[in-house]
Amino acid sequence: MTAMADWAARLSAARPVLDRASAAELVADVLRENVIDGSLPPGTRLSEETIGNLLGVSRNTLREAFRLLSHENLLVHELHRGVFVRKLAAADVADIYAMRRILETAGVRAAGTATPEAVGEVRRHVEEGQAAAESGDWAAVGTANMRFHRAIAALLASPRVDETMARLLAELRLAFHVMGELRTFHEPYLEDNARIATLLIEGDHERAERELLAYFDTAQAQLLAAYAERAV
Repeated sequence: MTAMADWAARLSAARPVLDRASAAELVADVLRENVIDGSLPPGTRLSEETIGNLLGVSRNTLREAFRLLSHENLLVHELHRGVFVRKLAAADVADIYAMRRILETAGVRAAGTATPEAVGEVRRHVEEGQAAAESGDWAAVGTANMRFHRAIAALLASPRVDETMARLLAELRLAFHVMGELRTFHEPYLEDNARIATLLIEGDHERAERELLAYFDTAQAQLLAAYAERAV
């Protein structure tokens, strides 16, 4: 067998693995979005049979998706019990906010060179959150808030940053479940989001960054206080 034929045979042999990996990544994307929108709260047991039937995928594909999400700190495997959506600790929350400060403030500083469409996405998610609030759907307000922050980081126009933010925000949504009444938690941030979006559109990036950092300080303190209360 020539070197070229050997190389082709190796690639052909790898195709089923690549197909499974691609399917697993797509399944992981679906499950991650369900975490982000709050449909899969911490502690939820994920049934291979149920999810496999719903998505029409094999158990091997599903297990690979679970493995990917475990590496993202979204799922945890418990011996003899199964796979569960992870419960975050206070230290996780602090670490997530440290990373968000780096990525989202960089997004704000990049707003001046971002496309009008990218900046418009930030405003669109503000309006999405306001519409959800008017209809009384506070879980949807939380989802719009996730998308708002993802759009801020997306101003960097970096696929790697986008991917990192999706993972961070999925983890953060798990932390939100420690809060009590959703309206009490989410409502004050609607005005903050609108103000930051307006500053970005007006080109006042320095003030937008200050507002965002203050926002992070408040939200992190609020979440950590809720964790502290649960620990008592």
